[in-house]
Amino acid sequence: MDGDVAVYRVRGTTHRFANLLFRNPQRWYAPPFPDPGLVSGIRDVLRQSEPDVVHAHNWMVHSYLPLAKRDDPPLVVTLHDYSLRCPKWVLMYQDAPCSGPALTKCLRCTVDHYGRIKSVVTVLGCRHFGDVERRKVDLFLPVSGAVAEGNGLRQKSLPHRVIYNFLPESAIAAPKDPGSPAPYLSRLPQREYILYVGAYSRYKGFHTLLEAYDRLVRARGEAAVPPLVLIGYETGEFSPDTTPLPPGALALRHWPHEAVMEAWRRCMIGVVPSVWPDPCPTVAMEAMAMGKPVVASRIGGLTDIVADGDTGMLVPPGDVDALSGALARLTEDASLRTRWGEAGRRRFDLFRAGDVVPRIEQVYAGLLARRSQPADHRG
Repeated sequence: MDGDVAVYRVRGTTHRFANLLFRNPQRWYAPPFPDPGLVSGIRDVLRQSEPDVVHAHNWMVHSYLPLAKRDDPPLVVTLHDYSLRCPKWVLMYQDAPCSGPALTKCLRCTVDHYGRIKSVVTVLGCRHFGDVERRKVDLFLPVSGAVAEGNGLRQKSLPHRVIYNFLPESAIAAPKDPGSPAPYLSRLPQREYILYVGAYSRYKGFHTLLEAYDRLVRARGEAAVPPLVLIGYETGEFSPDTTPLPPGALALRHWPHEAVMEAWRRCMIGVVPSVWPDPCPTVAMEAMAMGKPVVASRIGGLTDIVADGDTGMLVPPGDVDALSGALARLTEDASLRTRWGEAGRRRFDLFRAGDVVPRIEQVYAGLLARRSQPADHRG
């Protein structure tokens, strides 16, 4: 039990071979096909709990689908990414947003990521069981309008409702022990700074940010530009140990969440320069919760989170000049930062758990109210 919630832990057959099947054996994922171990574990949970609603996330649902019958509880699936259509989940092709899936195209795209054998299994599993999922799911809950669009929910008229990711109050509260993040915070600059939080990766726009900041420093001089703090972790693409950083940039790795939130509280601007259609990045929410204006890319779920010209600025993804210009404008205008930061704090109410969780509960109630109706699209 976790409080009043019964927690059942199930282990998939594929997870027993994590060292062979996963790039990072510490991060396991459900496969795009029914995993025998997960199917068996879910069957046991269904027998013990007799749920009123089944709520799955991403490919985990594929291990429930063989168990789903016409008169079973309503099935809800939250889509946190583009895995209903994209075998790599990211909807990117050759470093640009993908126009849509096709068999040979997906095989070419995934072979470098998964390897030849796993790419074939993953692509075929995603295509076949994605079709089954579309038939059997009662309601999809994409975490942003971009996720709904990218997964083809609107084009195929699939039942869905956008419900954003959210942050619990505990995630944004001041640390219970004010001294616990102190060793981390002591490494921050002593003056106002620009803050990036996330993976050091191309998809996150890390390379774009470094170039934009370098351009800003060259134009105005290091002393006139606030420091750039980069809190994150390596991905194999960039490492602070080997990647030259512009003057004034500081990379800080593997910070605990409470220290990250204190870093947001102390910064002047948050920057989220993603070049992939980031589904619903909570880092933008974190910055807004701390009353900070956000400079972000006009792509993915960021367009749902950041109100352009009200809580921050949206710039074209990968546009170094636009990103550098947006940072320059905000660093020079304290009143604008204050105004947008306050508006962002108010807008953050849309992403509080207290606002989002009741919407999920309303979904459950609505589906249960329809159970007695004879019409049921599930096959």
